[in-house]
Amino acid sequence: MSDELSDFFALPPFKADEALVKLRRDLRELKPLAEKGTGTPIRFEWKGLPVIEVSVSASAEKPALAVSLAKRPSQRPEWLKQTLSSSADVRKWLDGLKLSLKRWDDED
Repeated sequence: MSDELSDFFALPPFKADEALVKLRRDLRELKPLAEKGTGTPIRFEWKGLPVIEVSVSASAEKPALAVSLAKRPSQRPEWLKQTLSSSADVRKWLDGLKLSLKRWDDED
């Protein structure tokens, strides 16, 4: 009985490809960001400076998104790399990005 209940309440598996599509849409909606290029990784710029790189992780055992966020906008940024393996991780990362964008606007 407990196995049946644990299967019933289990979260759906994380689908990195679908999460990437949604994340790209969310990033395009953040007005100061602009998607650049069509290759892998997918890059986003803030006022002409590279600030985000996103790709699907190559790990076959557990689907995930590999994201890199610049500490500060610059031509050669120092990247903070993370692996997002759940929808909650993606939402949390996106919330942190919004705070970074606000901070960069305040510094500018």
